[in-house]
Amino acid sequence: MTAQQALDEDPYRIAQQQFDEAAEQLELDAGMREILRKINRELTVNFPVYMDDGSIRVFTGYRVQHNLARGPAKGGIRYHPQVTLNEVRALAMWMTWKCAVVNIPYGGAKGGVQCNPKIMSDKELERLTRRYTTEISILLGPESDIPAPDVYTNARIMGWIMDTYSMHKGYSVPGVVTGKPLSIGGSVGRADATGRGCVYVITAAAQELGLKLDGATVSIQGFGNAGAAAAQILAEPGSKIIAVSDSQGAVYNASGLDIPALLQHKQTTGTVVGFPDSEALTSDEGLEVACDILIPAALENQVTERNAARLRTKIIAEAANGPTTPGADKILEDRGIFTLPDILANAGGVVVSYFEWVQNLQSLFWKEAQVHAQLQEIMESSFHAVRDMAKSHRVGMRTAAQMLAIQRVVQATLDRGVYP
Repeated sequence: MTAQQALDEDPYRIAQQQFDEAAEQLELDAGMREILRKINRELTVNFPVYMDDGSIRVFTGYRVQHNLARGPAKGGIRYHPQVTLNEVRALAMWMTWKCAVVNIPYGGAKGGVQCNPKIMSDKELERLTRRYTTEISILLGPESDIPAPDVYTNARIMGWIMDTYSMHKGYSVPGVVTGKPLSIGGSVGRADATGRGCVYVITAAAQELGLKLDGATVSIQGFGNAGAAAAQILAEPGSKIIAVSDSQGAVYNASGLDIPALLQHKQTTGTVVGFPDSEALTSDEGLEVACDILIPAALENQVTERNAARLRTKIIAEAANGPTTPGADKILEDRGIFTLPDILANAGGVVVSYFEWVQNLQSLFWKEAQVHAQLQEIMESSFHAVRDMAKSHRVGMRTAAQMLAIQRVVQATLDRGVYP
């Protein structure tokens, strides 16, 4: 990758560019643009952790709050070797818009630690999590900043965060984090919420475009929580999941992959690669197979100007955050590929996180059917609100989603005023 390509694919630069395009459409004044374009608060921590061999390693972590106009900060924590401050800044900004586009009362935040959890033991991960939680605890709280799972973090890690924070307080505070185990205040329906919400948006889009999901072909990049859930749920109405990829490669079967068997294979081997009755592809080839629906469910910058012209799909549903660069967006729009942007398509996770937080505050828990019904209503109504914005302003779905979200944050900012 050249220096210019690295600059073009810097996630924070992309997030700001997307904001600028929407702000221009909305004709925002300079002062409001300056408020919303910048990060409100960011914390970098460098902290020691004992490793299993007795050595000490110092890890770097971040917690970033982009905007708090609409409520407490909300956003996941990811553990990944390539976590950077600019990546976390971008993700925090996208969280602000994501919460606003589905109209839940949160601001945007994100966190991350530079580490490779795949080569760390459970005890090492627990010590890292508890120390990181302590370092960022000055920001955390059920009324101030509520983390959740993200890339390579899960319910167990959220449980450690909740317990650590509670130990400092001297009493249990389940509402400080969402995506927890059910035994300590988690919500039914949270585990598959991102993938399920994505499918609800895909279903609404398919109805508008006249695409039948029964028999539709689907390719999924990333077979973690979101990608696997989307595969399972899309298979129910008869969609054929023909390609699935992870960080090690992709598998393909034109007649459709056996998703329950693939999930078992991944659990056993740690990868989709080597799945029986499938053709091996590279991860890039998995993105480019001919399909009706493409779901990027991995990391940022997967669809770029280098490969956008080779994608063969009708709908792209972004279950990942920031998988498409602005340059690629223009190519996809020119080619007539319908994009469901990340701040809409993958908002199911934060919506059900909101439900979990509400249940924790009330100490009153919902049944799974209620969670699914409320999630479906929010995701479908949000899709139609974004689609109406796109039609009325003659812009793409990404810009429309940004515009809708920004309008809501602007209104909250105006109603609160500028302190002092």
